[in-house]
Amino acid sequence: MNPEQEQEVVDIFADGACKGNPGAGGWGALLRCGNSSKEIYGGQANTTNNRMELTAVIRALEALKRASCVRVHTDSQYVQKGISVWIHDWKRRGWKTADKKPVKNAELWRELDELAAQHQIDWIWVKGHAGHPGNERADALANLGVIAGRNATDASDMPL
Repeated sequence: MNPEQEQEVVDIFADGACKGNPGAGGWGALLRCGNSSKEIYGGQANTTNNRMELTAVIRALEALKRASCVRVHTDSQYVQKGISVWIHDWKRRGWKTADKKPVKNAELWRELDELAAQHQIDWIWVKGHAGHPGNERADALANLGVIAGRNATDASDMPL
């Protein structure tokens, strides 16, 4: 890509939270590009932490209006390794694990895989609860989502 065609990079900080596992869950994401930013969050009444981690990234990618260069920052090794390493074998095995069991959350992995194919993405793992500002904000948004989840509503795109 020559410099005239370079796109700005969209940084996505995504996180999930769950009070009880399963229990009330929330997801949150902070999207930044240049001087612009957007915060989104939502929740579910009865879910798992891994489902919320995946949902945070899915909803963030859905919020992009066009194919983009993206850096997804997540504190979930399940998400980071799942989408960049494990998914290839799952797909090859027909969405089965190495021990021939169905992949958990396969419908979310398929959705994430389809969305990720529309963008150029670097998957970056960050240590959670370690003071990283983007990750801390995504965590706070996910916890707002837990409140929405307890009320069995989806607070996606609610004004903050």
